Amino acid sequence: MLRSAGTRFFIVGVLTLFMFIPLFFVGAIIDERADYSRQTIASIGEEWGGTQQIAGPQLVIPVEGAVLVEVSQPDGDPVTSRPRQVTEIRPKSPVYVYPEQFDLTVDTRSESRSRGIFEVPVYVADADFAFEFDLDAVEDALGPNETILWDQAEVRLGLGSNRALRGEALLQEGGESFALEPLVAGGSEAGIVAAIGDPREREGFTLALGFNGAGALWVAPVGRTSRVSLSGDWPHPSFSGAFLPDEADVSEEGFSARWTIPHLARSLPQVSRGGFSQSSRSEVFGLRYFQPNDFYQQAYRAARYGILYIALTFLTVLLIERRQEKPAHPVQYILIGLAQSLFVLLMVAYAEQIGFGAAYALSAGAVTVLLTAYGITGLRLGRRSFVLGATLAVLYAVLYLILQSEDYALVTGATLAFAALAGTMFATRNEDWYGSDRPKRTPWFAPRPKPPAPSEA
Repeated sequence: MLRSAGTRFFIVGVLTLFMFIPLFFVGAIIDERADYSRQTIASIGEEWGGTQQIAGPQLVIPVEGAVLVEVSQPDGDPVTSRPRQVTEIRPKSPVYVYPEQFDLTVDTRSESRSRGIFEVPVYVADADFAFEFDLDAVEDALGPNETILWDQAEVRLGLGSNRALRGEALLQEGGESFALEPLVAGGSEAGIVAAIGDPREREGFTLALGFNGAGALWVAPVGRTSRVSLSGDWPHPSFSGAFLPDEADVSEEGFSARWTIPHLARSLPQVSRGGFSQSSRSEVFGLRYFQPNDFYQQAYRAARYGILYIALTFLTVLLIERRQEKPAHPVQYILIGLAQSLFVLLMVAYAEQIGFGAAYALSAGAVTVLLTAYGITGLRLGRRSFVLGATLAVLYAVLYLILQSEDYALVTGATLAFAALAGTMFATRNEDWYGSDRPKRTPWFAPRPKPPAPSEA
């Protein structure tokens, strides 16, 4: 390498950019492992019950009406065989009624399911419903010559998946129980249904339901006034959807959240002739079972920050070895960069087995020891190799803080980069970048020259 400090800085800068190539391939491997993890998690979640979405309850009342139809009578007579119109009674679109009051309490218990090296949080839920219907506006939804079939009314409850149901589902009103059946509404609708007879003779209903789920739990605010309470032992809920909770308590022991949603806050008619799924599943809210600081995400972020700590390591080596007679060769810089690129790959490989914290400490320690030893034996830095080791220890400690705290990642990374640049500018303030032969001021960090040996008499 040329002795000019400016040329050496330029070459090291080019080598730093060259390190984007191994970091790119490391990032691709992380993406592949993360995709495999997501597929495995989704598969386990679906087998357990998948994302659950409670849409309902809803009162469905059949309607029939007179319809004019053309009937032909082909009897050979050209007069009597002409089509004629007759009136027939046929089914019409039913009337859908949502509850006037809708109270829902769901208590969840989280569990863990594993496949190979992957673990997935799932939940078991017990839901208690209380609801009642106001039927005053039902007659207003009928058209001419239509008749409502009160005695064929049904209560329906939409779900994310029927195969997630567990235990006995019990629908009651005034001490009377109603038989529940799987919902068969055409298409891919999931849910349960119960024939209740004439709803005008009914008052408040209660429903007890147990089900499994994974990933998320959603609720549709179907009541004119909806009061929903969700609780569980999962310490990292992520509340989202169309409405955020009015009150939420989250701790390491679990969570509890409460919503009160009036009818003015949702675009859902109380009485309609529309479809079941289109109206009831339009605006949902609830929570996701969030897994904080997923190590694949952390590893991918580490790869993105990789060019920063590789550049700072190159800069450290350049500053502490630039007074040597034989400075570091570009191949040696490449070896240092490859070792730091492999740090991310080591971290992912061990994190899948022993967890992120232990894997990070093991990988960072291995790379720090390796590069410190290489500084002593390969770069011939002597005691200055421990400066390199200390710099690496600080870099990996700061990187760990960046990965652990997404909120402060940008400010920490930007501050580290600025501090490194400011330190470099200060350390090289008197550097002769052109490499001329004029006298140079010895920088403060250069090793002191050894005193000459005393001459023998």
